[in-house]
Amino acid sequence: MIKTILALGGSAVALALATPALAQEASSEETATPTMSFGTWGVDPAAIDPSVDPGDDFFAYVNAKWLRENPLPAEFSRFGAFNLLREKSTEDVKALVDALIAENPALGTSERRIVDAYNAFVDTAAIDAAGLEPVNPYLSQIYEADSIDKLAKLWSQPGMPGPIGGFVTVDQKQPDQYVTYLGSGGLGLPDRQYYLDETEKGAAIQQKYREYLTFLFREAGFGDPEMTARAVYDFEDRIAREISWDRAVSRNRDLTYNAVTPAELVAVAGEFPVQTMIREAGFGAATKFVVPQMQPTEEEIAALGLTPDYVAKIGKGTPGMFELLGGYDVATLQAWTVARFLSGNASVMPTRFDEANFEFFGKTLQGTPEQRPRWKRAIAEVEGHLGEVLGKSYVERNFPPENKAAMDALVENLRVAMGESIDELDWMGAETKVEAKAKLAAFDPKIGYRDNLETYDDLAIVPGAPIANRMAAAEWQWQDNLSKLGGPIDRTEWGMLPQTVNAYYNSTKNEIVFPAAILQQPFFGITNDPAVNYGGIGGVIGHEMGHGFDDQGSKSDGTGLLRNWWEPSDLAAFTERTNALVEQYEGFCPLDDGKTCVNGRLTLGENIGDLGGLSLAYRAYKLSLNGEEDKVIDGLTGDQRFFLAWAQVWRSAQREDNARQRLRTDPHSPEEFRVNGVVRNMDAWYDAFGVTPDDDLYLSPEDRISIW
Repeated sequence: MIKTILALGGSAVALALATPALAQEASSEETATPTMSFGTWGVDPAAIDPSVDPGDDFFAYVNAKWLRENPLPAEFSRFGAFNLLREKSTEDVKALVDALIAENPALGTSERRIVDAYNAFVDTAAIDAAGLEPVNPYLSQIYEADSIDKLAKLWSQPGMPGPIGGFVTVDQKQPDQYVTYLGSGGLGLPDRQYYLDETEKGAAIQQKYREYLTFLFREAGFGDPEMTARAVYDFEDRIAREISWDRAVSRNRDLTYNAVTPAELVAVAGEFPVQTMIREAGFGAATKFVVPQMQPTEEEIAALGLTPDYVAKIGKGTPGMFELLGGYDVATLQAWTVARFLSGNASVMPTRFDEANFEFFGKTLQGTPEQRPRWKRAIAEVEGHLGEVLGKSYVERNFPPENKAAMDALVENLRVAMGESIDELDWMGAETKVEAKAKLAAFDPKIGYRDNLETYDDLAIVPGAPIANRMAAAEWQWQDNLSKLGGPIDRTEWGMLPQTVNAYYNSTKNEIVFPAAILQQPFFGITNDPAVNYGGIGGVIGHEMGHGFDDQGSKSDGTGLLRNWWEPSDLAAFTERTNALVEQYEGFCPLDDGKTCVNGRLTLGENIGDLGGLSLAYRAYKLSLNGEEDKVIDGLTGDQRFFLAWAQVWRSAQREDNARQRLRTDPHSPEEFRVNGVVRNMDAWYDAFGVTPDDDLYLSPEDRISIW
């Protein structure tokens, strides 16, 4: 399938891909999934650690006791409140699948396709017995692609990996239209920094990766698998050093909207047969392409005020990838495609492939002792094929109407709170405030699920054929994506399933989306104390609203149009505050005796979302009291319960290897800083817990940052 591995700078921002606090390695016996008590009103006071001063480490004050008593299960590289709810969602969906299996549904029904897809994935005995026979037709296609023109055609096929490709999505400069985005990826390791890492640990990971590639090529029958692995690694290493962009730079939407005509794209592509790729992928009728990663001109660099250090982080991007591929050794490009195909489909191949894949990506990169149970991975596989069919049943069983009504009310309260906050901003002028409030009014909240859930009518699932099912699903998804080009914008479409435990903001549609599965404890409970719901799901709602006004989301207006709606002085004041937040978070250094720190620029959007979101949730909570003082429960004031709820949401721990990977790749800060880094900027937290200058988290009032 034609696809890209780069993100659309700020077009959709999710909530929960975060880096938890560090934990010690789990033993193989630590396999039981922990549980969490929420007491009678949403937070269990017994979980609070009285040995910790809340002003020294608020995250630990709320969470350390639970984390000590609940070691990481062996199947997880990280575990916490989000995982608890994700496990519940997985079990809820498994109950639906089990019921369907017991019913033995008729051939041709959606229910039968779910059963067949699930059974095909869990039948490892049949997968092992089949060996490479189900894979060989796809490998043969790769071996037959013995020219760059043939490879361009191959990389355009759904399910086939490619170092360059594209997809259809809403045009950031014309949000009433769809457009084709083209970009490049090509790395087998999680980030370019893994190739540039010259430390002993970095060299060890690189060697382990080459050994994994060697295994794949040996199994595929290459004559000299070790030499082939070295050639493929060198190809990826060159991409990392010459082509790839720094992740923080890739967030900059001022750099990543580069529209070109088909003729201009052909000129940029040089010797690479981009016309073949476009035609085979189905983009032949496109009149415009957006290429996010193109090096800026000297004029653009000057206009954006980019420093030499910043520019040095900008690789050659997609034009550079065109140039590299156009003259590269075809045999190496074939081998790269073989490795990516085998690795990407290891879970539906014989056990030795699945185990080797987990040994490197699970154990070496993330430190996870044990593979996730097969049935849980099977649920994820079926959701990838027919997820909205399962979502319909999930909603019917697990999302009562009163939950949606309560969420609708919370969203509107947050909208009112943000409107008041904008009115009161002393750093923003009247004209910019008009634009900001227009954008706020245009927010499109989506709660629980969409009404027109997909039925996947043309997707054929074959019993006992897991890799064929995966390829068929890729074909269906690609055709579905391609069908958007030239049509009207589908504003009912969701980027997550109802059973997904997450939330997101999409700037080109100016929408905030909250799937049904996240609307449960610890985020929300219909019988919870309101202070807890505002500190939990209210903070999440505020976080997603905040993405519309973070350093990148704020570059789009209420219609989703990417344009500068800021008065220059207001933008300068906003940038001053965001730069201060960058500096704060870069002072959080959890690894290597303070030498390995949070990337404040990479995590800036999420940090703004957290700080602005919790501030708005607190304002909305106060508005809900109608001027009255909240009651005291179990000796805790309403303000205390509000902040406890926020910290409880981020209760989580992870293994050190996973922490290292996420500090490099994740736009979210580690969980402990999503708590401590936020509350220390809020005056109400100081008052609620009596925080003084003697406490470690204390910031003087003039150093506390308030943005929204």
